[in-house]
Amino acid sequence: MKLRNWQSECINSAISKYEFKKHFLALATPGAGKTMMASTLAKMLYDQDKIDLVLCFSPSSIVAHDFSGALSEQFKTHFDGNIDAMGNSYTYQGLSSLDETVWRLLKRYRVFVIFDEIHHCAGSNIKNANAWGEQIITNIKNKAAYTIALTGTPWRSDALPIVLADYCNKSGKIQCDYVYGLQEAIRDNVCRIPQVIALDNDQISVKKGDETSYFTSFYDLLSQDIIPYSDIVTNPKVIEQLLRHSNTKLDKLRCFNKDAGGLIVASSIVHAKQIKLILEKTIGETAVVVTSDEDSANNLITSFRNSQEKWIISVGMISEGTNIPRLQVCCYLSNVKTEMNYRQVSGRILRFTDAPNQQAFLFMPAEPKLVKYAYRVAQDIPDALSKVKFVPMAEEITAEVDIKIEGEPIIDDGDSTDTSTNKPILDIGDTITDTNETPDVDTDEIPKPIDDTPKGEKPVTTEKIMGIFGQFNHTELEIDGFEHLVISDKSIAKLNEFSTQVF
Repeated sequence: MKLRNWQSECINSAISKYEFKKHFLALATPGAGKTMMASTLAKMLYDQDKIDLVLCFSPSSIVAHDFSGALSEQFKTHFDGNIDAMGNSYTYQGLSSLDETVWRLLKRYRVFVIFDEIHHCAGSNIKNANAWGEQIITNIKNKAAYTIALTGTPWRSDALPIVLADYCNKSGKIQCDYVYGLQEAIRDNVCRIPQVIALDNDQISVKKGDETSYFTSFYDLLSQDIIPYSDIVTNPKVIEQLLRHSNTKLDKLRCFNKDAGGLIVASSIVHAKQIKLILEKTIGETAVVVTSDEDSANNLITSFRNSQEKWIISVGMISEGTNIPRLQVCCYLSNVKTEMNYRQVSGRILRFTDAPNQQAFLFMPAEPKLVKYAYRVAQDIPDALSKVKFVPMAEEITAEVDIKIEGEPIIDDGDSTDTSTNKPILDIGDTITDTNETPDVDTDEIPKPIDDTPKGEKPVTTEKIMGIFGQFNHTELEIDGFEHLVISDKSIAKLNEFSTQVF
């Protein structure tokens, strides 16, 4: 497969810098093709007799599987850890369970190590490292022949340094060895231009007891800190509106690209079931549901990737690195509101394909933080997130405990550690919570909340009931940063031709 220009440039830069340093950090926008680039680099280093083996680490099993496939294709052999393999591909979750037989490889052989989405791993030293960063510092940093760390979002919301990264002493900003941003990717026809549609309502009420408050927008409502954002993304009317408009847009895309698919991001397993019912009962569409409840989640994702099925609903299973190029519409109903999560999810619909229409649409509620993230999505590293805090060796890190609902996965906002370790990081505002909201459809399949009020006692009610009875409006955000992109005349003509027909 022919390399893209940025991939060739990045590989040449890495090989050049390996002459005087062993760790290389590449920032490339989600969907740009980091897997292919890193796999090709590994083969080049091997052909130049600079390495003997390759190990790869990534944040999910499906991404690890994709890396294994890409490396196998490059080396024409398998990457499964067997005796005659050229290496193996692991998840970060498995780092702590690797035994001495793996770590001995780095002592005996020249090992090239690939880290995908390295921002999951924190630490400039053992004292400020999270669980995954500690393993890298202890077992890999000084023992690997070379490493390449890949990321599309090189920052952490806890402001800790990313493991293996270099930072400017004065500014505290990360120093990337190679940068390939979204604007460059769109210019090169590598990524699609994201079009973001925000849903709002002009008549919202919140009733608590005998008191009723009225609001004219989601911004107005959420700025009063009266009701949580989770009540909006689980509200049946909001779900139905977003689904209807997302489905209409996807139908139009599929008129010219029958493979076009849509991703719905849910907040919890119960929420995913709620969305699926509304999609079926009110819109008449089916969807594949992928959550931690499914034993064969990766097989479901792979099957959807290679099919023409229309919708897939995910709870934290399709995020960064997951490669489903045919996705062109995303309905964002997650209650995770970090910029890390927003960018990684939006990246799922940006991969360019050979289809005639390459438009990409993300539908979401007009939540103030999400709108802010959308407006600055063209930035490689937002100023507000570009600095880190360093903890002296003598100072201990206090890690708060993640709150986890039984049976629910922790949705990774890009900064959480492996939940099996003792060093999780908590972002209270984005903790997943279950919901008592149910859709205005048959709810037999949705688990009911348990009433644990002692017999004979009346429950104390502080319930706030939100009503949405005004006009919904869908506003397409005019994202800054893409106005002056130079896209080929051929691509512009093709987009215009199909845009006028479809939209």
